[in-house]
Amino acid sequence: MKSATLARLPWAILAAAATPSAAAAFSSTPACETSEGYSASFDGRRTFALRPADLEAIRAALPNDPAIGAAYRKLIARADKALAAKPASVIDKRSIPVSGDRHDYVSLARYWWPDPANPKGAYVRRDGDTNPDIESDRFDRAALAQMVHDADTLALAYYYSDDRKYAEGAARVIRTWFLDPATAMNPNMDFAQAVPGVSNGRAEGVLDGAGFIAAIDAAGLIAPSGALTPTEMTALEGWFSRYVDWMLKSPNGRAEGKASNNHGLWYDAQVTRFALFARRSDVARRIVAAFPARRIARQVDPSGALPGELTRTRSFHYSLYALDAAYTLADSAACLGVDLYRAEEQGRSLRTATDYVAAYRGRSADWPYKEQSWPTAMLDRLLVRADDAWGPGAYPRAVDGDLLLRRRIIPKDPE
Repeated sequence: MKSATLARLPWAILAAAATPSAAAAFSSTPACETSEGYSASFDGRRTFALRPADLEAIRAALPNDPAIGAAYRKLIARADKALAAKPASVIDKRSIPVSGDRHDYVSLARYWWPDPANPKGAYVRRDGDTNPDIESDRFDRAALAQMVHDADTLALAYYYSDDRKYAEGAARVIRTWFLDPATAMNPNMDFAQAVPGVSNGRAEGVLDGAGFIAAIDAAGLIAPSGALTPTEMTALEGWFSRYVDWMLKSPNGRAEGKASNNHGLWYDAQVTRFALFARRSDVARRIVAAFPARRIARQVDPSGALPGELTRTRSFHYSLYALDAAYTLADSAACLGVDLYRAEEQGRSLRTATDYVAAYRGRSADWPYKEQSWPTAMLDRLLVRADDAWGPGAYPRAVDGDLLLRRRIIPKDPE
């Protein structure tokens, strides 16, 4: 089929028509190599999500691309603000965990509220209705989000500017949260997503740790600066090794691993990535090997829908959120030489699940389930990842905003 003809086809048909030669466009890009990540082809930067082929192409285009230049200037403004801020820490919260140890992370469950009929009694659940108190300084959730945001922003600013002050800032943020004995978080989520009057901490709280995935890449991205010493990097790996043990052995961790919706997917995604970073590839391999039968066969139906998300008041959002986790796991699997993007189990696959949600791009009115606020940007970002996995050209590729500094724009074939 000629490229001029392909360019005129609807994208869904184009995705079906994509050939192995299209995917081969990425075949020469650097590979993620087990626990070393991309370090061998990225000047020692041990990243797992941030890919050298993308970032190097973006950096090369930066001087002459107005959109990338604008994104870069906004990044530097955010980085300068992060440099001036106090690094976030679990010890800054106003409440004290029931353990009595302020180093234990504490958060409030998102959809739980005081009961109007019994204000002093147990909280009640209102699915899809976020309790704003989750972001208050009584808890650690906002601090964790700040840590992840600042580490990621400063690391990217260092990469694109080559200004060491940003690497030192990222190192300070990471050191404060994970390594400094005076401020470090204990490697557990025992008291995460608590519900007053119901539970001091729930299995669902494991989800709060997903942000650590970006912190790992931030630590890797600043490696050439030496801002985190080899001893500190070893200590950081040790922190995540202990956290993996907690996820595998604690009641909350094991219960979350049994979840049959996005929580189970994010559990797998976190354990696998953290195990790779902690140089425990045996743990990562077990999760990856079980994924097709344990997750794809059970959580994707023959149409490609994810039934575990469809009963929610934000059903499309959570369908995308679940796929985000699955892609993260598949990216880790690629580091182990396993292609989960093309895995099929009982006729079900990540590709069919992606096609299912992608078919509703621009068609929110046709979505047959509840959705409070249509997540257009979230879908577009997911489809950029899908196009990396099955393309180029398999899915619409809308790269804008800060994504311009993370994912390269693939030029279209001339007609």
